[in-house]
Amino acid sequence: MAAPDYADEKQEPVIKASADTYGTDYDGHSSINTISALVAEDHGHDIQLRTMSWQKAAWLLCGDQVCLAIMAQTWSLSVLGWVPGIITMVVAGILFWITSMTMWRFIMKYPQIKDICDFAYYACGKSKIAYEFAGFMLMANNILLIGFHVLTGAKVLNTLSDHSLCTVVFSVIVTVMGVVMSIPRTLKHVSFMSMFSATCMAIAILLFLVFSGIEAAPLYGYYGDYPTDGAVHTYAFPIAGTTWVGCMNAVLNITFLWVPQILFPTFISEMEKPQDFPKSLAVLAGISAFLFIVPPAIGFRYLGQYATAPAFGSLGVVAYKKASFAFVIVPTLVIGVIYTNVSAKFVYFRVMGNSRHAHSNTVIGWGVWMLIVIVSWILAFIFAEVIPSMGDFLSLLGAAFDSFFGFIFFAIAYWQMHQGKLFAGVTRSVMTIVHAFVMICGLFLLGPGLYAAVEAIMADYATTVTPAFSCANVSL
Repeated sequence: MAAPDYADEKQEPVIKASADTYGTDYDGHSSINTISALVAEDHGHDIQLRTMSWQKAAWLLCGDQVCLAIMAQTWSLSVLGWVPGIITMVVAGILFWITSMTMWRFIMKYPQIKDICDFAYYACGKSKIAYEFAGFMLMANNILLIGFHVLTGAKVLNTLSDHSLCTVVFSVIVTVMGVVMSIPRTLKHVSFMSMFSATCMAIAILLFLVFSGIEAAPLYGYYGDYPTDGAVHTYAFPIAGTTWVGCMNAVLNITFLWVPQILFPTFISEMEKPQDFPKSLAVLAGISAFLFIVPPAIGFRYLGQYATAPAFGSLGVVAYKKASFAFVIVPTLVIGVIYTNVSAKFVYFRVMGNSRHAHSNTVIGWGVWMLIVIVSWILAFIFAEVIPSMGDFLSLLGAAFDSFFGFIFFAIAYWQMHQGKLFAGVTRSVMTIVHAFVMICGLFLLGPGLYAAVEAIMADYATTVTPAFSCANVSL
């Protein structure tokens, strides 16, 4: 395996003082010149990566964000209630925009950044330890997330077929489909899939909202079948008996949805004009703000305390459940492909280094790529089969990894860009305070959040768990 080049330090741009509305210190012309050189070098290869327009990047972002996790937000509202739930969603959305823009500005300062590992390397003062630590977290996070999508795909197929086959067989089918769809090496091609992914998820959400509104009552909730827990009702604050661990997991469920930045550096590195990324981000932020708040709120209105995660499971009419849940199979596969592409590239370039195979259509190059993709999906398949509750492990991921990838790294990057001038002017001072709050949020997720996630996992293991590689029915 080749040693990492740590974003090729020889290509670092010369940074001079200039300021925009956020007070970002970098010479725009210097960065653009570096980007132009990187694009020209890339376009000299057989396999060209830096080819995405901002429109295709927007589709890719939406394909990643418009996902099944949206349908778990209704459950979060049922735990937190209207006031804490909506406040958490809005604050998470605002911090998402601010941290994403901080990331972009930092990458414009160092355009040679190729992934979140390079970002951590530069943000932490060119620390090789930070690079390797981020690399480990990237692979662990992505493999587990791909495994979650293997499990979700098996759940969809179980639900649609009334468990006509062993669940392991359905998981194998999803894994094979994922491998085939992961063959393209450029995100430009994956962004085409994302168009269909986002559209299918939007249809699934729309159907759920219609069905939940027209049905007489939900089927069941975590406290029993309707109406064992009384008539459907909503509430402003957590109901009596709600535990701190339950509230914390609901918060982690929300932050998990709003923290996709682990993929953003890779997306930006494959844009032909990375300086246009804010346009793509604006499209994503607008769509996310609507989908992450409005449908879950409507779902909570009709499901109340009977909300499950995902909310499809609460629908009382089986035909309604199948009709809406069926569309989830497309985003399940495509999002798995996106995470596979990002993690496979990290391993691929560590293996291939700067050899001609890295960017050329050679048998060795394609063979290594396919091997990495296959191994990634096999590992994900194994995790999907042996972990008893992927939902709890997603909370663990949100606490252990998203605390860094969504908050801590960006607070550090902001300090790196502006150290010595953190309070130079009103705007800079306000943003410094905001990023201090970002750091506090990250540390809170890493501390109490991680504790709550571990407690939930321990509670699951203390009860009956599904055996590894089980044929048990996992239908909604």
